[in-house]
Amino acid sequence: MIKELIDKLYKNNYLNKDELAYIIANKEDEVIKYASTKAAEVRQKYYGNKVFMRGLIEFTSYCKNDCIYCGIRRSNSNAERYRLTAEQILKCCEIGYNLGYRTYVLQGGEDPFYTDDKIIEIVSDIKRLYPECAITLSIGEKSYESYKKYYVAGADRYLLRHETANEEHYAKLHPKELSLRNRKECLFNLKKIGYQVGAGFMVESPYQTPENLAEDLLFMKELQPEMIGLGPFIPQKDTPFRDKKQGSLQTTVLMLALTRLMFPKVLLPATTALGTIHPLGREMGIKAGANVVMPNLSPTDVRAKYSLYDNKICTGDEAAECRNCIERRINSAGFEVDPSRGDNIEWKRK
Repeated sequence: MIKELIDKLYKNNYLNKDELAYIIANKEDEVIKYASTKAAEVRQKYYGNKVFMRGLIEFTSYCKNDCIYCGIRRSNSNAERYRLTAEQILKCCEIGYNLGYRTYVLQGGEDPFYTDDKIIEIVSDIKRLYPECAITLSIGEKSYESYKKYYVAGADRYLLRHETANEEHYAKLHPKELSLRNRKECLFNLKKIGYQVGAGFMVESPYQTPENLAEDLLFMKELQPEMIGLGPFIPQKDTPFRDKKQGSLQTTVLMLALTRLMFPKVLLPATTALGTIHPLGREMGIKAGANVVMPNLSPTDVRAKYSLYDNKICTGDEAAECRNCIERRINSAGFEVDPSRGDNIEWKRK
């Protein structure tokens, strides 16, 4: 029964909510292995054995929001806060460019210090110095007008995980001032403007059900993002969820495989969080259909301070060591690094 459903998803790139939830609720090893094998076939068809590398720059650990699961939530008085200057960000880009990166991912909390003018200046400077490189922003919920300004300045991609597509579940993970409705509106605005859009969700976050995960996949079928980021929930010691159960490797790998089967041409990262919960987590993610990794370009003295969750890996290596390490891992898993921008094969800039 389950293999038949996976074959149906492989053929049609679609299952209904009950069918998806049934697979997720019955995730035996054989099911995960079979789904991963079919997902790897799909990834091979569209992207071969290439894995794209993005240079991640975590430029601020300040955040105005108080999301219950997040280590840099505003009410966490134990969080070590920092902000990179424009000069520090450009230095990270220079190091990354010399190491072969052609995509930069600027990620941070929702920090009001970085006004639209500051973000536009940073994006413009990177684009002026490295015109052939792609710029990805991951800085949270903004107005349509702000998103448009960043795009005009040269930003190509925007990552904004929806976290969960179920309103009741969303309310259990976020403070009252944040709404799923607004999060979805932001994602559709980004699509309308012309970004390569990245949505995504946590796997086995507190109170999540198999039906919730099925709803995540179906919401993204409606959105049609070019990128999908998903990783296991990992508790952070200074949040109300400190004692909640960590998301499992098995379910995360299965969700990667189902995502690849449902979205054959999507850009799909094997996340740092996946590597945090298992030494070979990222390799297992790649074998299940993922085709993106994001080594860290942030200065080593701030990496541990960007503590979204506990026990984060890659907090001490210099950028060159981090890149070489992950390339060796990719090669040993039977894949090759692609140093290009690595755009979604269906996207063209407006």
